[in-house]
Amino acid sequence: MVHDAVKSFRLIAIITIAVAQIGATVGVNAEQSSPPTPVVSVAGTTLRVQRPDGVILEGAKLVGAVLIATYADQTVRARIASVAPDDRDPSGEVMLYDFRVIAADGSETSLCSPDPDGRQLGFPLAIESRPDGIRNSGDPSRFELVCTSGAEGKCVRFGYAPWRKVPDGRPMLDWYNACVRMVRADYCGDGRAFTRNGTLIDIYDRINVQRPETNTSLKFEAAWASDGAVCVAHTRIPELIDLDGLERTCPKLKGHLGPMVCSDDTAGALLLNRSR
Repeated sequence: MVHDAVKSFRLIAIITIAVAQIGATVGVNAEQSSPPTPVVSVAGTTLRVQRPDGVILEGAKLVGAVLIATYADQTVRARIASVAPDDRDPSGEVMLYDFRVIAADGSETSLCSPDPDGRQLGFPLAIESRPDGIRNSGDPSRFELVCTSGAEGKCVRFGYAPWRKVPDGRPMLDWYNACVRMVRADYCGDGRAFTRNGTLIDIYDRINVQRPETNTSLKFEAAWASDGAVCVAHTRIPELIDLDGLERTCPKLKGHLGPMVCSDDTAGALLLNRSR
């Protein structure tokens, strides 16, 4: 399926997070030095808050809640302005959030930049992003906020949700990683992107999540694994990097560059794509 490959990364990595407003006041024992802390976790893209009284809040019940996110030495306050299911997800698992960053003067701005539909939405994911790949955090209370305008958000909405499994039972996480590499044109698999906003790509795979377009002027570009390109027939934006530059930049791709050695039947590929 043809998509807009936007060069955009997650906007904020969540290291610790707490809910400052959860729609109810919890009584505090006089002997306690601080109020009880609600337990915040993520299942899929659903943010869940368990209050100290045991009540669990999620979905629309969290509209108005303020998240306090700590990233490196910065603290960001983000209000949940709305929550709704993603109408592109037939399973109903993907939820879309309107996160608004609260400035010191009380004004608000969207956490996310506009996606191809013009909407500024995002969601939480229990993942950890590193240059060598995106991994399950193993802890539902440690997660990132990603945007639908970025590669990570796009790949979930393309159908490569990292918490799912492929038809043969393998985790979808490798396909998700491959998708993020592909959207960013991260051929080397080291976090460097070689694409531009608005570049169209046709994404497809061998597990029938995405199918190739039958009528397209786009040409086969590359085959992808979780750690970057397996081979590259042509680069997406030659002005940013061409095949000669790619060979110098990514020694692992030497011998796997050019249309004579790279096609959509290349072994070891999880995802494939076409571009102009």
